[in-house]
Amino acid sequence: MNELAQLGSATVHEAAARSAVVDLDLVQVIPGSRAAGPARTVLCGQADNLMVHAAIAEAQPGEVLVLTMPEPAPFALVGELLATQAKGRGIAAILVDAAVRDVEELRDVGLPIWARFVRVRGADKKARGSIGETVEVGGAVIRQGDVVVLDADGAVVVERERVEEVLAAARDRAQRETVKRAQLEEGALSYDLDDLRLLVEG
Repeated sequence: MNELAQLGSATVHEAAARSAVVDLDLVQVIPGSRAAGPARTVLCGQADNLMVHAAIAEAQPGEVLVLTMPEPAPFALVGELLATQAKGRGIAAILVDAAVRDVEELRDVGLPIWARFVRVRGADKKARGSIGETVEVGGAVIRQGDVVVLDADGAVVVERERVEEVLAAARDRAQRETVKRAQLEEGALSYDLDDLRLLVEG
């Protein structure tokens, strides 16, 4: 999964024929961080993070925790102590369709985290939710095991059945862009390389 992370969300998105995008202005807690991994989806109770504790207890190394509530709201589902546990379990990253807090401490922990909000308001630990259920984040449907790729541009989702296909296509796209970049550095124009002149000038 590290290769998908290094290829980046934009390259993966295009290589996957414009795969599902998490269409939110996500807060990237650690600037410059990248991550990719199979989703462990979590539906928490509203304003409650009991199921985050449960999900961390059963998470496998390399997974991306995808934390949701019935309605997105600015309650902190993750703070320093939960992030510390998650990192200790080998979790690759966390995508939070709610809030996080302890942002400076989260950066010290070093676990890549993306969140809809940053808020100090805490969550309860009372409501039983579910783990492994299909969820929706920013218009993107995410199933357990689908791969989530996250970086400074945001997050995209690759269906679990297509991961190898998309990885191969992303490698090919990255190679073609390497060649093209060298041409552009020598003064070539994408206007000509991509046959765009014909579209404009006929």
